[in-house]
Amino acid sequence: MTTQTDHTEISMLVSRFFRALDERRFEGDWARHYVTDDVRTVTPVGAADGVEAMAHAREALERYARTHHIASDLLVVVEPASGRATASWNALMTHMHHDATLEQRGEDADPLFTVGGYWEAELRREREGWRISRMSVRAMWTTGQPPELAPEIRPAPVA
Repeated sequence: MTTQTDHTEISMLVSRFFRALDERRFEGDWARHYVTDDVRTVTPVGAADGVEAMAHAREALERYARTHHIASDLLVVVEPASGRATASWNALMTHMHHDATLEQRGEDADPLFTVGGYWEAELRREREGWRISRMSVRAMWTTGQPPELAPEIRPAPVA
């Protein structure tokens, strides 16, 4: 059973997390406001754990000049006795390429790389409130071109 308070708190957590990504608020221990210390992330680029997962998120976003993440249709199931929850939501993720990327690709280059998909998350109630302990994003469609990954960046295996 999910209480309205739990649903609201988790919804606000997702919204604040996406806003922090788009506003590039990465100072200090920024991730502690959103994820557990042992968080696991799974994305089309690969999987990562803990501090490394949040460093990967930051690096991925810095490949773009700007981003805009929109979350909708949040579905939440809370297990009150365990202090755990699951959540999923649809997402529209728009990424604007850096000028240097566009110059390299030529005058007809699309300035945007857009992804439609959904996120799934597992959450734990911590002393400070709900935190994401596992999250994954699944791209259902894309338009435009993603940035080129440097040769030393290889997708991590998803286990």
